[in-house]
Amino acid sequence: MNTSPHTTAAAILPLVGGPANVTSVAHCMTRLRLGLRDRTLVQEDPLKALPAVLGVVADDDTCQIVLGPGTVARVTPEFEALLATTADQLASRGAEMKADQRQRNTTPLKVLLRRIANIFVPLIPALIGCGVIAGLNGLLINLGWLGALTPALTAIASGFMALIAVFVGYNTAKEFGGTPILGGAVAAVIVYAGVAKVTAFGMTLAPGQGGVLGALAAALLGTYVEKWCRGWVPETLDVLVTPTITVLLTGLVTLYALMYTAGELSTAIGTAANWLLENTGAFAGLLLGGLFLPLVMLGLHQALIPIHTTLIEQQGYTVLLPILAMAGAGQVGAAAAVYVRLRHDHSIRTTIRSALPAGLLGVGEPLIYGVSLPLGRPFITACAGGAAGGAFVGLFSMLGDKVGSTAIGPSGWALFPLLAGNRGLAPTAAIYAGGLLTGYVVGFAATYFFGLTGLTDRAGLSDPAGLSVARAKVEP
Repeated sequence: MNTSPHTTAAAILPLVGGPANVTSVAHCMTRLRLGLRDRTLVQEDPLKALPAVLGVVADDDTCQIVLGPGTVARVTPEFEALLATTADQLASRGAEMKADQRQRNTTPLKVLLRRIANIFVPLIPALIGCGVIAGLNGLLINLGWLGALTPALTAIASGFMALIAVFVGYNTAKEFGGTPILGGAVAAVIVYAGVAKVTAFGMTLAPGQGGVLGALAAALLGTYVEKWCRGWVPETLDVLVTPTITVLLTGLVTLYALMYTAGELSTAIGTAANWLLENTGAFAGLLLGGLFLPLVMLGLHQALIPIHTTLIEQQGYTVLLPILAMAGAGQVGAAAAVYVRLRHDHSIRTTIRSALPAGLLGVGEPLIYGVSLPLGRPFITACAGGAAGGAFVGLFSMLGDKVGSTAIGPSGWALFPLLAGNRGLAPTAAIYAGGLLTGYVVGFAATYFFGLTGLTDRAGLSDPAGLSVARAKVEP
């Protein structure tokens, strides 16, 4: 039964400890991400039982509630509105909460990955929208249709990518405690056409050189320069001196160091990705497709976002995302096998029926946390399916048929409108579809024959209402 976003938000709030326990609210494509003061106050089982909740991911001082695409974007504002009713109370304890959160932060790597996600995840909707338009425009150009319209579509699709460095700079400064507009200003130097008149390291710079990596570095440097200035500039002169010194010093370092260095790094990333798939494509695809689900489970997949964005900037598409998307295909195949084998376990079959459509569209968390991970072995056999699908796509890369995505975010069937490659849309889509089919089949077969060892229909018959017996009988 569908519930309203307000009803869902109101049901979630008391189960995460109430307004007093929530320190921050954010969301990505599928998850409501809550920073919490006391993680132990979260009632996971009642949360999972809510009709709109597809899964719950606990990580130290955060709680990530999987709601699915679309739903999370509607529930988050309602959740924030409920918190706003206690804004005065939250504000009075804001400093204490922030200090407590900093103390309880885990490893520096996790902190860094979260910050990278906070910088790049807000850009994903624009990347998707522009990527779909770019794909449609490419199809029209190949078919020779609407010749008068395609230049306009090119401008619409390319405008954001031409200025993405500015948005990265803005978000970076915001994330690291600087003035966002100053972060955007120093990053804008990278895309300004006039840099073509500047020579650094004996080479003439090119507009856009260094891309998002250069923008990130420039804005990060600018933030530290700004904080340094505020430490000694008199308050009466701050409004004039601090922005000027920040933009001037950071701009000079960006032009004469960062653009060249980041440009070389960006080129190296593109060269490495192409070499990897052209020379070890099947093996690379096997590893990438097989290991991506564990990366998602641990949240480490966020580290790939700047790499994807760099490849899209350089080549117009990222060749890594379609391979990584095969992990979702293996997950779908594994879930289908569990559904077939556990035909008397009504609880898990209901979970699979509700989560499978999202899985086919590339949203894998409901199946991971609701099906395969609790059962143990099906998670491993799902990874095997992802590895097989990745190897399939990687093999064609070795044969010269690149499969890429013009944006990041979607996967599964939802990735088809964003596909691009060097052989045209039809062969690219066919290879990607073949990879998905391979992932489905191998994930299903591996789970059906090996992933449920020790579990029989008698387990379901003895406990038809839930997973208690099933999970106890599956060897992890």
